Amino acid sequence: MTMNNPVLTISGDPLAIIERDFAGLYSGELGLSSIAGGQTAADAALAALDITGYAARRSQVFPESSRGASVLSPYIRHNILTLDTVWQRVRTAPPRDRDKYQDELLWQEYARHLYARVGKRLFENLRFEAPWDAPGEGWDREMLCVDEVVSELEQDGWLVNQSRMWLASHWSVRNGRGWLHGQERMHRELIDGSRAANLLGWQWTVGAGTGKPYGFAKWQVEKRAPGLCNRCPLKNSCPIQEFPDTDSSHPLSREPLLDGDPDVGKTAGPHTPLHTRPPDRVLLTIDSLGDDDPALVAHPDLPAVFVFNEPALRTLQLSSRRLGFYLQTLKDLATRRELTVLVGDPYDYASQHDVAVTYSPVPSFAKFTRLAEIHPYPWLRAPHGGSVRSFSSWRTGLGRVGR
Repeated sequence: MTMNNPVLTISGDPLAIIERDFAGLYSGELGLSSIAGGQTAADAALAALDITGYAARRSQVFPESSRGASVLSPYIRHNILTLDTVWQRVRTAPPRDRDKYQDELLWQEYARHLYARVGKRLFENLRFEAPWDAPGEGWDREMLCVDEVVSELEQDGWLVNQSRMWLASHWSVRNGRGWLHGQERMHRELIDGSRAANLLGWQWTVGAGTGKPYGFAKWQVEKRAPGLCNRCPLKNSCPIQEFPDTDSSHPLSREPLLDGDPDVGKTAGPHTPLHTRPPDRVLLTIDSLGDDDPALVAHPDLPAVFVFNEPALRTLQLSSRRLGFYLQTLKDLATRRELTVLVGDPYDYASQHDVAVTYSPVPSFAKFTRLAEIHPYPWLRAPHGGSVRSFSSWRTGLGRVGR
């Protein structure tokens, strides 16, 4: 398929494109999320954002009308909306809601800093022992609370943070299944699927990052999804009536990178553009798909290119919701910029062309060679060389966070 026809026509129905051009590269049934991809959709969502009441309602799960979550995470994950753009947008919100919301934005930045520094170590227990690689399914879907949340994950590719914690805790803390496999299962579905945020969230929930597992129990469902338990067939024999029994977490050998960064410059990427030779096109990555991508902005007259990573997709088997979100985003961008979309190997493509690209703080960026130009990543806060052992220690290293 990709050898004979590597260039995609993205002007049509995303589901038809997936069915035609991504055979063997996705998992599950064909479908799209109700959260539309693209800069136009992101800008509309940002313009309509009102976080009044966020602090009180951010953890509500059901009914959906009770939720306080902003649902901007898919756009933030792909830098269609940068963290700084959203940070500035909520500056005039009620102080309690603003502070809580900006804390969540900082948590996303912390995840990015941590992943940029420790890299693939984030796929392993980082600080404390926790069920890591034990095989098996960790979600008991006969419970209505789990079934409803997993169904939403599969049908829409998005969950509020509270229900992500429910699923992670149920998978590993109660059922003892390896969180490595659980996070992979969730990552496959999430249209905001970020390795940094997903891995950190699972580590924190199962206790690998803090030593204190989050225990999922019935009272949380009754509080965050009132009425759901009454409709559950197991309401009179609830298997999560009480907190799960957990052994004390044992600390692991210290990871030196958690306490200090010997090369902050490498972690952060370039502060100013690095020029090797004149580029003739801009290569977009999954970590930067917005109109304000620094390389795109620097070269308004150059054509843009995006290459779906075929080897990675064949391994990851992402959902059609994720692929559809990307296709919608690229289709929207193509209305404003000359854009070519291919299926292949982005690293090979970059080695054969003179591309400008925006730095990504992920381990795979090191696979790029012979880049014509590298542009700085749009950090909310610049990485520092101090401790990232916890969110609070990392935040202390930032100094005073301005508003």
